[in-house]
Amino acid sequence: MDQRQLYYLLHSGKNSNLKYYLRSYLREWTPRVFFQLQLEHLLTRADRREDKDYIYRRAAYYCKLTADSPFDQSQWAKEAVMLKDQPMTGQSSYYHDAMEIARYFNSRKKWILVPGDTIHVPALPSIVKSRPLTANNTNNVVLKLDKNRHFLFVHDNKPWREKRDVAIFRGDLGYYKPNRDVFMNRWVGHCMIDAASTNRSDEHPEWQGGKLTIGEHLDYKFIMSLEGNDVASNLKWVMSSNSIAVTPRLRRETWFMEGTLKPNYHYIEVSDDFSDLEERLTYYIEHPEEAEAIIQHAHDYVAQFLDKEREKLIALVVLKKYFDFTNQ
Repeated sequence: MDQRQLYYLLHSGKNSNLKYYLRSYLREWTPRVFFQLQLEHLLTRADRREDKDYIYRRAAYYCKLTADSPFDQSQWAKEAVMLKDQPMTGQSSYYHDAMEIARYFNSRKKWILVPGDTIHVPALPSIVKSRPLTANNTNNVVLKLDKNRHFLFVHDNKPWREKRDVAIFRGDLGYYKPNRDVFMNRWVGHCMIDAASTNRSDEHPEWQGGKLTIGEHLDYKFIMSLEGNDVASNLKWVMSSNSIAVTPRLRRETWFMEGTLKPNYHYIEVSDDFSDLEERLTYYIEHPEEAEAIIQHAHDYVAQFLDKEREKLIALVVLKKYFDFTNQ
């Protein structure tokens, strides 16, 4: 490991996996009855909060199932598994995050848990991390999964006007990320774009560059937030910073409700082929008040996810709604 890799390891700014898995396994080893005895109390607490309507609106956004939703119950019963029989998923964070909420419910309840980056609509109602932003995505019932990687917010003390007039991109390229290839082909080497891939590209080895810490990203006015296998994992922390996220129109969403974000209000939107990127960056450099308004709108949006108790109550309501619909 060279000096740069060691520096990144120690200063990446990302959430600690060690702390995450220690908490997860301590919770896993705690008898579920201790959680199940709390369920009714927690749901009652949700009903008594002043922001009850907000809690139920959020829950309805994540779980769109209604009495009119088409549902092949016999097929679902064949494929669903009881919570007590849910196996560990290949990426264990999906299991731990899903079971953090599910353990409050009777272990004989059944569900379908789909781990990984979900960009399709399952044939049956399923618990997922992500879903496509399409009209017919009702079967994607969203929980906050893989949250240690995706749900990260930062404290950025550097004002936007003191940052570099450049857009930064560091990310991996791959078969399922053609949009990133389009971006790199068009903008690598441009004076307003600092772009490099964090993995090797056989076709373009010259694109490869070292990873930057989150703190190093925050020296730039603009941070490219490009969807990968599903959503862009950096969008949440970028929107909590004093830099601005730049991306084409979003096509997928998670617990962050990316589908409710407004272009050029919460982030800067560019065309799918990135042809207008320089023009859009130049506009906001020349109109700093508008840029700072976007940053404030982004901060206001992020703030709704910072109440940990409320986030937990929303997740419980989502899963109760899912179980009420499926476990008939």
